[in-house]
Amino acid sequence: MLRRLYDWTMALSARKAASAWLALIAFVESSVFLVPADVLFLPMALARPQRAWRYALIATVASVLGGIAGWWIGYYAFDAIAKPILEFYGKLDTFEDLRSGISFEMVILFLVTSGLAHLPPIKVVTILAGAAHVNIWLFIGSAIIARGARFYLLAWLLRRYGESIRHFIEHRLGLITAIGAGIVLVGYVAYKFLTH
Repeated sequence: MLRRLYDWTMALSARKAASAWLALIAFVESSVFLVPADVLFLPMALARPQRAWRYALIATVASVLGGIAGWWIGYYAFDAIAKPILEFYGKLDTFEDLRSGISFEMVILFLVTSGLAHLPPIKVVTILAGAAHVNIWLFIGSAIIARGARFYLLAWLLRRYGESIRHFIEHRLGLITAIGAGIVLVGYVAYKFLTH
């Protein structure tokens, strides 16, 4: 099922309305969807590298708006909407573990790591931010920085290196950003441990 969904998303990049599809997928990825917008963004930016910055802007804005929707779901409609979504993806237990011991600083840290490396998945973090009553303006600012950094980095890499970087991005960039996100998390934990 996941492979068919991935292939369908990739096929959207060839359509005339690809920008609209990119916006839609980036929006729903941040609140309810399983496939990251990258799978549509990459082939679109490779096919038209002169539009890579435009696609990065579309993906960033739509992703942040989707994050706001996820925050709203967590804040106002957790039992009615968020709980069934999290159960569907098998993330409810993870979510409840996070929610029970979460601090404001950890939510912001998760926004950054999920925005950059999908750790944890962005939809879980946006809903968590709402459920934890994180200030909406701080949430929006963090989401703009994290999601913008990811899409604009991808746009820069694709414009600079073209098709030769695609294999690296699809197979190794996730690992590298995950390692970077892990270093940020370890640094944060070490800081909290040393200061308390």
